[in-house]
Amino acid sequence: YVCSTWGNNHFKTFDGDVYQFPGICEYNFVSDCREAYKEFSVHIQRALNSNGHPEIQYILMKIKDIMVYLKPNLVVVDGRIVKTPYYTSGVLIESNEIYTKIYAKLGMTLMWNQQDALMVELENKFNNHTCGLCGDYNGIQIYNEFINGGAYNSITYGNMQKISKPNAKCEDPDETQALPSCNEHRDECRKLLTSPEFADCRLRLNLEMYIQACMQDKCACNGKEDSFCLCSTISEYSRQCSHAGGRPGEWRTQNFC
Repeated sequence: YVCSTWGNNHFKTFDGDVYQFPGICEYNFVSDCREAYKEFSVHIQRALNSNGHPEIQYILMKIKDIMVYLKPNLVVVDGRIVKTPYYTSGVLIESNEIYTKIYAKLGMTLMWNQQDALMVELENKFNNHTCGLCGDYNGIQIYNEFINGGAYNSITYGNMQKISKPNAKCEDPDETQALPSCNEHRDECRKLLTSPEFADCRLRLNLEMYIQACMQDKCACNGKEDSFCLCSTISEYSRQCSHAGGRPGEWRTQNFC
């Protein structure tokens, strides 16, 4: 029931597909896509920060008729800056220095670490009703997202989710350029994700998925000792483990992440 995005442009759909999409426009992350009345939508925009890493710049949500705009340390509801915790007709917004969380009574929870990682949980009454980077939530991997009549790659799929804004200055990622594949760093990533601190996570999550994401992060950083390359996927693994009822141990140390 969870869709998430984190780190080096990784996405995991409700149905469990994992892909990378490096777009920097505004995109439909997840929306209720029924023809009639749409209950909610969540748009995101990423940009590269001063270290050259992708971060979410803002999140724009519509919940029934309420507009919520989130930036790091800023919550705007219907055009007004609000202090949290803030409650209005079926929507509770909480935030601290690290996370912003939104609970919507219609059956959605959103959690953002105010940097790279966003997670949306939806009740299963929205099965088959969503669209966007999170997919259609029909419980079947790949189908409809990446083989809709032809074989899409993840870049084509991501570009289709762009919100058209007449004055937006952003280029679509090139659909003919496959993202570099990566076969190195497997042992290192596996060792990190199977450390004793994560013993309670092994049976709750698809380990291979996170090993692959960690490998891609390491390859993208070309051997630079950069905490973003190492820590973002491990952090995501830890978050998802907690979310699945697991208890990750204290894996962060003074000199690691």
